[in-house]
Amino acid sequence: MTLTDIERMLADRYGRGVSSSRRRLWWISVIVVAVLATAALGWSTVSGALRTVDAETTGYEVVDDHTVDVRANISIAPGTAVACAFEAQDTEHGIVGWRVVEYAASDSHLRAVVETVPTVAEATTGLVRSCWIP
Repeated sequence: MTLTDIERMLADRYGRGVSSSRRRLWWISVIVVAVLATAALGWSTVSGALRTVDAETTGYEVVDDHTVDVRANISIAPGTAVACAFEAQDTEHGIVGWRVVEYAASDSHLRAVVETVPTVAEATTGLVRSCWIP
């Protein structure tokens, strides 16, 4: 029995193998799909990062029983408008004051703001709760 006879017998028993051109086409398809998936993931990451807002409370001052000044730094892409929610809390972390402020687009990446939050009772702290792109 020669090698050709053995190959023919195995092909009859198990079926023909995938030809090299089909195998090559399959691998090219897998590589193309992987490249496209990587590009889509990269684009979604970059576009998501461009539309993020970071806000950090840098301090507060209790002015009187019905007023708190809150200082914050807001970081956002230049040319983007932003809205932020500021709140004042009492000793038990109950919310005693709330204010939403919208800021127009600016050329600056970092904005330092001071907002006055009116309260219904004496507050012990003030903070920026969250910021978002309207």
